[in-house]
Amino acid sequence: MSEPVGPEDRETVERQLGRAPRALTGVAHRCPCGQPDVVETAPRLEDGTPFPTLYYLTCPRASAAASRLESAGRMREWQDELATNPELADGYRAAHEAYLATRDAKDVLPTRATAGGMPDRVKCLHALAGHALAAGPGVNPIGDRAVEEMGEWWAKGPCALPGGPAEDDARASIAGSAGDRGAERGRGRADEGAEA
Repeated sequence: MSEPVGPEDRETVERQLGRAPRALTGVAHRCPCGQPDVVETAPRLEDGTPFPTLYYLTCPRASAAASRLESAGRMREWQDELATNPELADGYRAAHEAYLATRDAKDVLPTRATAGGMPDRVKCLHALAGHALAAGPGVNPIGDRAVEEMGEWWAKGPCALPGGPAEDDARASIAGSAGDRGAERGRGRADEGAEA
């Protein structure tokens, strides 16, 4: 369950992203440093546009750690394992269903897509790690693996101190690729996510 977003949290997320967040409804997880590292967004933007990805990894250090895993080929490895490990595949499908249930409790969208490629593909570790952190351990097995392998991104302390932008400029990878951003505008694949 997300906690309400206060003015300080909103300012922190804005520094993390380098812009004002859209459709922000809550802080879904806090980094051990105390700042938000995952936010929850509404299933629709203010203009009514469907916005299927609920949880966004906002901490630039956590995002950079997820990007390193993607670059190292972990998505491909875990995608291949989904085809050969029925227990992993069942857990991943259950994570998709849990995600849908949470989103549907807020607003039912025309798409049944969730985030990160669920339930059949592994496409975005940022989205899957965000879901794992928001939902807690044991809900999203691929997200849990990503979080475990991302290391202690918080070890240097807060990433977005008042009075300036986030310390590490990994903001471009927070929302994924240009194709992901196209999804929010209805030109891309809705299951690939969009910027918060």
